[in-house]
Amino acid sequence: MTGTTNEITTGVTGGGWRATVTAWGAVEPWGDGAVLDWHIAADDRWHSPQREAAVRQRRIDGTAVVETRVRIPDGDAVQRVYSVPDHGGLTIIEVENESPLPIAVAFTHAGLLSVRPPTAPIEGISLPEGSVAFPVGHHSTLVVAIAHDGRGAGPLPHGMPTVAGVVRGWLTTVERASRLLLPDGALNERVVAERCELALVGPEHPDNDPVSFLLGVGQLVRMGEKAAGWVPDIAHALELAVKSAAHDWALVPALAAADHVLAVADERRARRDLAAVRDRLPVSAAVPAEAPSDTARFLAWAELRIADAGVAGGRLFPCGLPAGWEGNNFEVYGVPTGATSTVSFAIRWHGERPAVLWEQSGDAVALSAPVLAPDWHTTEVKGEALWPQPPGLSPVPPAPPAAAAATDARQIPAEGDSFS
Repeated sequence: MTGTTNEITTGVTGGGWRATVTAWGAVEPWGDGAVLDWHIAADDRWHSPQREAAVRQRRIDGTAVVETRVRIPDGDAVQRVYSVPDHGGLTIIEVENESPLPIAVAFTHAGLLSVRPPTAPIEGISLPEGSVAFPVGHHSTLVVAIAHDGRGAGPLPHGMPTVAGVVRGWLTTVERASRLLLPDGALNERVVAERCELALVGPEHPDNDPVSFLLGVGQLVRMGEKAAGWVPDIAHALELAVKSAAHDWALVPALAAADHVLAVADERRARRDLAAVRDRLPVSAAVPAEAPSDTARFLAWAELRIADAGVAGGRLFPCGLPAGWEGNNFEVYGVPTGATSTVSFAIRWHGERPAVLWEQSGDAVALSAPVLAPDWHTTEVKGEALWPQPPGLSPVPPAPPAAAAATDARQIPAEGDSFS
């Protein structure tokens, strides 16, 4: 069952081992397995992150790579936790000493893989039996790992993936579903974070919340999971969803997600049956103004504000332009406009008017923007157009170049360039 991004899960997709990374950087395996907590012996005293006030944590670029910083004299001890499939599955814990003085790091876990055996003494702090400690020189990094097969202590294999490589791998996976480079950087990172959680934890059980299940499976298939294995559960969830969630705003996108999964699985008869059901549905409830907390509903909500699959094709910004986005250039890639259709587009502002540059993939559909540009309609695969000033919005100065580039180092394509 998916949770929220306050609970950070680590593990390898396709593997069975999972753990929760706590707010202070402890690694708590699900089911059996010893908890790994960490403590830093600095020049002044032992620092236990669970009890320290100066602890800061983030997901790197929103991914399942977790960085936790603890303040020590003249710098930080920086822990990073991430999992890799190498050697049967490993969770890497690295601690970088950003201070000018040597430190020692103790772990409450006896079964660590390491380059060198633990040699630092544990004095002046009471830790569980089996705890081990390693010296870490100034401006150097310690790397240890937990083996997912429970093999215990031993040498750390050479050639482990780097933090940067694991971050790139997660971004490649989640951006198969869609890539959002919006003015709201926090929203961009939350989309990545929720997809990482979904990939590791899986969707809601269909008996508990069939709508959330359908939305979650749709995201997973778009991220590259095989569709065929989900078809029996999709059929069961569809029956439950139509009976119990007729007035849920998320039912319509959930049925669209199911249609995509069935299309990828080449289930033509099931798609025809689903189309008949969709035709009989009452008008759906409005998309909420505030983000929902459920993982799958949040992801649907984030994309529906950008584009959806309307009765006559894909609609861009069906709820209007979100507040605070006016005057900011941004771009999106691969947002669904149908079961077999996606659109990528960039928005650039020319004074008070936005220009849109779009490109469709898959089966091209009719595009429109009924709120922002009621007179604009196109069936072209790619093109550009200048829309009128958005109704009811006061223009604001464009964001400074540094702020505009902060969402992603990759630049918006120049006018006339392709999104491919």
